[in-house]
Order: sequence, then structure tokens, then C-alpha cells
Amino acid sequence: MVDLLGRFVWYELMTTDMEAAMAFYTKVMGWGAWDASVPGRPYVLFSAGPAPVSGMMDLAQDARKTGVKPSWIGYVGVDDVDATADRIRRLGGALHVPPTDVADTSRFAIFADPQTARLALFKWRKPGQEQPAEPGALGRVGWHELLAADWETALAFYGELFGWQKAGADVGATGTYQLFSAGGQTIGGMLTKPPIAPDPFWLYYFTVGDVDAAAKRVQAGGGQVVHGPVEVSGGRWTAQCLDPQGALFALQGQRRPDPIGYFVPAASRRAD
Repeated sequence: MVDLLGRFVWYELMTTDMEAAMAFYTKVMGWGAWDASVPGRPYVLFSAGPAPVSGMMDLAQDARKTGVKPSWIGYVGVDDVDATADRIRRLGGALHVPPTDVADTSRFAIFADPQTARLALFKWRKPGQEQPAEPGALGRVGWHELLAADWETALAFYGELFGWQKAGADVGATGTYQLFSAGGQTIGGMLTKPPIAPDPFWLYYFTVGDVDAAAKRVQAGGGQVVHGPVEVSGGRWTAQCLDPQGALFALQGQRRPDPIGYFVPAASRRAD
């Protein structure tokens, strides 16, 4: 069995219009969607094939009044939610939702790191409920990126909290892009955000087969492509997007090459 401690195990969208968001993501990602609501708590599960990959819930009115915007949040597997929540406080983070049970299936908590980026803790209450995904599987998150106020301080916090470790780095004119690993597997990267960027946040890259086609579906569905597609390491292409309600997410995948015999005048082509 894959050890899920310190790894991202679930993703959730908190939005202001669940019906519109469901229509958008099922078209963009090709996900299925089914109602998993309980009394007083509307909830939708998204699936890639038969496997659930993420969830969606309504952004609470109290949160909206304080200025919280629609967003995706990732859940990291831990062996003890309560003990980890206590450690977050000691390390300078803040709990937004204290350790809470979901029926008799799981326990979670939502927190902000010392630089205010939000994440969640998660633990199944019964063994054998874990559903590890194949790395890079279509429709699933394949990369996790933290835009921090200071990536070195952030990595020290998460290293103490989850045991994450450095896994190599790309150094360029805009600074260092630090990769990090969990259990020996590289799962994401961190960078110090530019001053014009909003508060520190986590960005999740969903894997698609054709990044250009997916970007067109984003625009056709009323969303925006705010950056990209651009080429990154490993021959992948990425695009950062906003859904119609304003939640930021990203796509990663390949670009379909032009077919043989397809010609475009050089003046009409541009580099992304």
C-alpha cells in the first residue's frame, strides 16, 4: 500500500455557485459529477472514470462576508489530525477549522501556514479507505505549487510539519523554484511570489491530455486563461486559469504537434 502520510490525498472547491461550477468543470476536465449532499450541507463529488478525484461545496455566507473568495484547497494525509493541529499552532500557523469528524469516515482540519497560505489535514478513520492515484493520471492533480512570501521559511515550516524535503531546484532570473518531495517522490515546487502577486497561496495543476484544447474549453465555459500555455521541465506545458466564479487553478499536459504538411507563415506564429 502506498504511504499517504505527508502527501496530498484530496482536493476541494469552495465556490459561490455550485451549479455553474459543476457545469464548467465537467466540460473542462471531462469529470463526472454526483450528488453527495447531506442535510444542510450540499456537496458534489467529481470523478475521473469511476474514481472520485475532488469535491465541491458552497462557500459559507460568513466566509463571503469576510472577503473570502472561491478557491481550491488541498488536503494532506496525517496520522493524527489533532496532534498535527497542535503542532501547527506551535510552529506559528493558525487553525481556521478545528479538528472535525465527517460522519464516521474521516477527520480533518483547515489551517493557514505562518505566511497565510491555506491547506487542510486529513485522516481516514478506518484503514483501507485510501485510494492512491497513479502519478500523472488524467483528470487528477499532478503538481502542487506554493507561491510563498518566502519559500525558504515556508519549506522549513512544512518540513517540520509533514517531513517534506528539498528535491532539487531551478534557478533563473526571477529567483529560485524549489522542488519538494514527500516519501521520496517529488510532488511540487515552491517559489517566492513577486510583490504584485496576491497573498501567498497554493495552486493545483490538473493533468489533461491536450493543454491547448483544455484551455479553449476554459474560455468557452466562461473562465479565463491568465497565463500560458508555457513549456516547463519534462516537456510539459502549463496554463494558469480562473473559473467563472474566480477560483484559480492550473492545467498541465502536452501540446498536440501540428500534423505533417501543416504550414503557417512564419510571421503569423508567435512563441508563448
